[in-house]
Amino acid sequence: MNTLSKIGKYAAMAAVALTFASCTETTPDDDDDDAAGTVTVAGLIDENTTWSNDNVYILSGRVVVDAGVTLTIEPGTLIKGKTATGSLASALIVARGAMIDAEGTASQPIIFTSEDDDIQLGQKVGSNLAREANELWGGLIILGNAPISAENGDTETNIEGLPANESYGLYGGTNVNDNSGILKYVSIRHGGTLIGEGNEINGITFGGVGNGTVVDHIEVYATLDDGIECFGGSVNIDNALVYYQGDDGVDLDMNYSGTFTNFAVIHGDGIGTDEGLEIDGPENSTYTDGMFTLTNGLVMTEGEGSAADLKSKAQGTLNNVLFSGYATSTLKIRASYQNECADAKTDAFTHLTAATPTLVINGSQFDAVNVYTGSTDSNDQDCDVPAADQTAAEAAATSATATGADLSVFAGWTAAANRNQLPQ
Repeated sequence: MNTLSKIGKYAAMAAVALTFASCTETTPDDDDDDAAGTVTVAGLIDENTTWSNDNVYILSGRVVVDAGVTLTIEPGTLIKGKTATGSLASALIVARGAMIDAEGTASQPIIFTSEDDDIQLGQKVGSNLAREANELWGGLIILGNAPISAENGDTETNIEGLPANESYGLYGGTNVNDNSGILKYVSIRHGGTLIGEGNEINGITFGGVGNGTVVDHIEVYATLDDGIECFGGSVNIDNALVYYQGDDGVDLDMNYSGTFTNFAVIHGDGIGTDEGLEIDGPENSTYTDGMFTLTNGLVMTEGEGSAADLKSKAQGTLNNVLFSGYATSTLKIRASYQNECADAKTDAFTHLTAATPTLVINGSQFDAVNVYTGSTDSNDQDCDVPAADQTAAEAAATSATATGADLSVFAGWTAAANRNQLPQ
């Protein structure tokens, strides 16, 4: 997401206010004493709490796990978000200093979805919502104390998708090894609702989450905004599937320095998808040395969107990433210019083409690289990318045969697999 978009989002957040109160209501099934109850959860979770797999949990508005508190979610638990927008949008937020222990299994995944989804306890998938059905609730937001490089040199800031005046939305710090808990075999479906104009909640948002956090086997299915977005932090993410997102599949911001291992982004058609990957580096002068790694990945379209945009001083490594299905699988590389467009200054292009590069594209399969710029001269005229810079980028990033991701790890438990929507 570009800086102007973020400014717009933060402005929208500031207009939203919310007062929290603890509130949990259990509604039993009147027809069958043995059937699951429905537990409505709202506001602040301020003591250690367990959600069990014999209830369906309904998120009513923003549910916040407070600092110092652990929310444990049993394998096979079903959580549904109420359909609402603006200040009433539903989401689960794990505040900085709080923990989530959501450890599902392949046979009993933990599923977050919309209240409109007809899925029942014990089922892997419902029958009434298509892969294009998004914006029905919010999503999952996890915040931590790991380093970030935010705008204006800030080392902490408020997460997008939440009101800017709420302290529970703060993230960022100095602890690379910070631990926000465990996500295993967790599926997030049909989210991305609006809280303000141009301001949606991602499927899963990690803000300053440290590498003490375990994230392994996660799915984001049919979300309006980004699938997985990491704002700084160092959390490592293994076996991640993003299926049919509306904006970007994997979005890395604020110098995220963790590793994605075995990931797949499959997107399109007809939902306004932007990029398979969108990657930014540091936003200012703090924490500028962190570098991402994306390894063993499949980035694939079924009709719209573009492959990848490496921009805003992006630095890190793409290794064995297969880009597939695009009319032209083009990796966009941003350059910036100064001195009346004569000289390149630090950006993704210079990281890629440096004598010792800090943006490395290795063993990955694509069709082309394209250097672009948004720089202007003193007369506000657009700069042109010199032919020599395009040639230098093509020399630094060469396509190779890639095997990509192992999709077998998503069989059995994900919505995409249970609907036979994964490529064979």
